[in-house]
Amino acid sequence: MKLSVEISKYPLHEDYVPFIKDFIERLKAHQELKVISNSMSTQVFGDYDVVMGQLQKNMKRSFEEYGKVVFVCKFISGDLSA
Repeated sequence: MKLSVEISKYPLHEDYVPFIKDFIERLKAHQELKVISNSMSTQVFGDYDVVMGQLQKNMKRSFEEYGKVVFVCKFISGDLSA
């Protein structure tokens, strides 16, 4: 099953840009994911289990490394990048 996710990350920190870029780069490093970013959000496409596993792993890491972070996500079944 394929999954499309639109995700926005809002670190509750004064210098927030490096925190956002780090999260996006960690997702892009996973070869099974297609990751498209713009100034408003990041879209992630791929196999459901892979996408959810990487989001779980990297969201947890963000909380552990950066403290308070807000994630806003939209999940859509299917691959909308095609």
